[in-house]
Amino acid sequence: MRIIVDAHIPFVVEAVQRNWPQTEVLALEPEEIGSSSVRDADVLIIRTRTKVNEALLAGSSVRLVCTATIGYDHIDRSYCETHSVRWISCPGCNAQAVCDYIEEAIEETMDNSQCTMHNSQFTMHNSQLSIGVVGVGHVGSLVAQMAERKGFKVLLNDPPKGIGVSLDEIARQCDIITFHTPLDNTTYHLCDAAFLAQCKPGALIINAARGGVVDEEALLQSGHPFILDTWEKEPEINAAVLEKSLLASMHIAGYSVQGKRNASQMCLDAVSELFGLPKIDISRYLYSASGTKKGDSEPGWLLRISHELKNHPTDFESLRKVYPLRGE
Repeated sequence: MRIIVDAHIPFVVEAVQRNWPQTEVLALEPEEIGSSSVRDADVLIIRTRTKVNEALLAGSSVRLVCTATIGYDHIDRSYCETHSVRWISCPGCNAQAVCDYIEEAIEETMDNSQCTMHNSQFTMHNSQLSIGVVGVGHVGSLVAQMAERKGFKVLLNDPPKGIGVSLDEIARQCDIITFHTPLDNTTYHLCDAAFLAQCKPGALIINAARGGVVDEEALLQSGHPFILDTWEKEPEINAAVLEKSLLASMHIAGYSVQGKRNASQMCLDAVSELFGLPKIDISRYLYSASGTKKGDSEPGWLLRISHELKNHPTDFESLRKVYPLRGE
């Protein structure tokens, strides 16, 4: 059996080599994962940078695609299902890490006078502020609990689950609105010009879900302060949107040791199940991503990331690749 794995997914190569000696595992950079390199592979373990579609899979022996991410809009599910290619994502794998990111974003916005927009200070004071959580899945649920602990009035919106108030009500009432939905036909540009026009003046918009959930041009024109971790056309991000953002990062909200461990474990569990291989306990290999190379978790870490990205706007992908995992 042959496994191709994105080189930026930790733990997998070592775990496979030590536990499944008859299995060949090859780590490749995302740009190296193409139709020729996957032709003889049985399994792909990838991230959002790999578009899984007919162009990639046609003529290959791939039977299983595992994306070590919550989202799966980079996978052509219809093609996979009609060509007997099983696919899985990893819902909830990095939910706590993303929640921690949202908490940091809010705290830095409220407490740090260095957060600026249009060259003027933007500050918030928690006198029973309202926060709207759009999408109440693994991440949104944790964000709502965190916000309640911090004393916010929390409004929820998740129509598919029958939870909470309308999106219009979120817009009218909330001082902070944070998006945690998948990206599909129903959520594309969920935050658009019409939605933003209904929002309270100065309402803070946060998107750490998927880039297309927010219409960036509408956001730019709205005058609302905003914080973005995910972008519509990443890694080629809109320089004007980056410049006007309150805080910005390079799609690393979920980058923690815990989140990566969970995703790698879920991927290997799927391989084990489909191919009848012994289960692997990924926690035995955590030392390979621990030690001194942990992500910045000191106060103000998001502000420092934001400054680095704004100073090097064309280095989105390279900065993302070298960003070390935040410790647990």
